[in-house]
Amino acid sequence: MTWLVTGAGGMLGHDVVAELTARGEDVIGLDRAALDITSPDALDRALAEHRPALVVNCAAYTAVDDAETDEARALLINGEGPRLLARACAAHDARLIHVSTDYVFSGDTRTTPYPEDHPTAPRTAYGRTKLAGEQAVLEELPGTGAVVRTAWLYGVHGRSFVRTMIDLEASRPTVDVVDDQRGQPTWSADVAVRIADLGPRLGGAASGVFHATSSGEATWYELAREVFRLIGADPDRVRPTTGAAFPRPAPRPAYSALAHGRWQEIGLPAPRDWRAALHEALPRIRKESPLRETP
Repeated sequence: MTWLVTGAGGMLGHDVVAELTARGEDVIGLDRAALDITSPDALDRALAEHRPALVVNCAAYTAVDDAETDEARALLINGEGPRLLARACAAHDARLIHVSTDYVFSGDTRTTPYPEDHPTAPRTAYGRTKLAGEQAVLEELPGTGAVVRTAWLYGVHGRSFVRTMIDLEASRPTVDVVDDQRGQPTWSADVAVRIADLGPRLGGAASGVFHATSSGEATWYELAREVFRLIGADPDRVRPTTGAAFPRPAPRPAYSALAHGRWQEIGLPAPRDWRAALHEALPRIRKESPLRETP
């Protein structure tokens, strides 16, 4: 079975290609330069050439703050691109796994994890464009498409909050970190495993929306303290502050933890706790040099 991964140059796309390769799958990874998902002709050529049974869409406009003043471009990549890709998949008899985000929820008043079928209510331009992409995939491929939402990603390839904390620990005596935003720190390699597990099951009842985040919850402050602890630094050098201390163009959700019920429905266990994943990931992140991040 052949897989095609779009956005293969990014953090998650890189890990999806690596995971599928490790499993002995036939996988083609195409970065933004190799495949523009907003071009119907390019999509048709790619699928006709490679004839994948499964496509994983990791291509996205991910500049959350920039999207507030660049929503049209974000919508083209995050909304129209997935629709065009889904139509190409339908035309070439391929199934599609599309990666989305916790930003499709408001994150303002909830205190328990969002189930997969909870009503969406994005508060940012980025969230609106990602929701448009979700809706497009599920409309175009109701039985052979899946949306995999993730959040708070960190990994070996590219920039992330975890890598920033490692760098700041080495350069500052103390670090102020937000303690009033709660979510699920998630290793991109774990999301790649979930996508690889879902692919062969995809179709019929095993379609729709899935949440691929780590189990458990943390604030950014709690995550930073755990990073410091695991690298042998004093966690008390991390000081709590509020989101108001770091104003951003796009409001960050106060609570964005996601529930994982759909995995059990298709015979897979819930994701592991975020602390266990971070413990395994940190030595690899510290060893590798980051790739240049691309939107």
